[in-house]
Amino acid sequence: MTEYTPAILCGVIAGTVTRILMLRTDTRQYPTRLHGKIIHIAMGLIAAALGAIAIPSILKKDFSAITFLTLAASQFRDVRNMERNTLQQLDGYELVPRGNTYIEGIALVFESRNYLAMLTAFVTTFTYIGFHSWIAGVVAGTAGFFIAKILMSGKRLRDLVDIEHVPLRFEGAGLYIDNIYIMNIGLPARQEEIMKYGMGFILKPKSIDARITISNLGQRQAILHDVSVALGIFRDSGTPALVPLAKRDLEDGRVGIFVLPQDQDVKKAIAVIGNVPTLESAVHMSSEAPKGRGDIR
Repeated sequence: MTEYTPAILCGVIAGTVTRILMLRTDTRQYPTRLHGKIIHIAMGLIAAALGAIAIPSILKKDFSAITFLTLAASQFRDVRNMERNTLQQLDGYELVPRGNTYIEGIALVFESRNYLAMLTAFVTTFTYIGFHSWIAGVVAGTAGFFIAKILMSGKRLRDLVDIEHVPLRFEGAGLYIDNIYIMNIGLPARQEEIMKYGMGFILKPKSIDARITISNLGQRQAILHDVSVALGIFRDSGTPALVPLAKRDLEDGRVGIFVLPQDQDVKKAIAVIGNVPTLESAVHMSSEAPKGRGDIR
């Protein structure tokens, strides 16, 4: 395969660079710097190498090399299991846990990005060999990156709901956001802390599909976690009265979000809530059902 070495090298570089560019650490701080990233970069390199050698192997009729692709699929499933197990163990030490639904979504993303790196390497090598030009390979690699970028980008909560800041209020011992009951707080001292540090938000679904999505408990837990991580939280272990909660209005499907951020900036909080990813397992296409309704406005 000596004549295909430049094409393979170009594909490996394109796939690895794509995986590196898809790897970022944000407010959720995962993957951690630096060791967590090294693992994923190494897996991206392996994925790119496997994708790059596929076309030369077929042209050389060395079909035994293609069997490595099946091994790659098994290996990448192990990556997903590793991410799931790691995050589940760490979740017990979070003041506001991610929840299993969020963790499963993160694990799925890390597995799929390796396949995207493999696909980019495959397309780059195929184009390089087909056009006998490294320029064509670079163009294909760049196009592959943008395609991967589109495929990896999902909807955000701001696409599904309108977010409104609503002051908290007490009726006796009951805590309310608008007309949505949150919880019962009997101690006056805790009520004062909640009125001082607490914030309330109402999520108004834009469609029947959005109504079902935000009713998912995992999606709601993801919102609480992201807000608490991005803006801090006024609580410690052993303070059940200071736990952020998300409760649903059974009449119209709105969701009330109660949080206790240390940063009391309303605009920041709305931006963080709007940037929460829509979890794939929380999405249900109710509007596609017989006599379903897509728009409730």
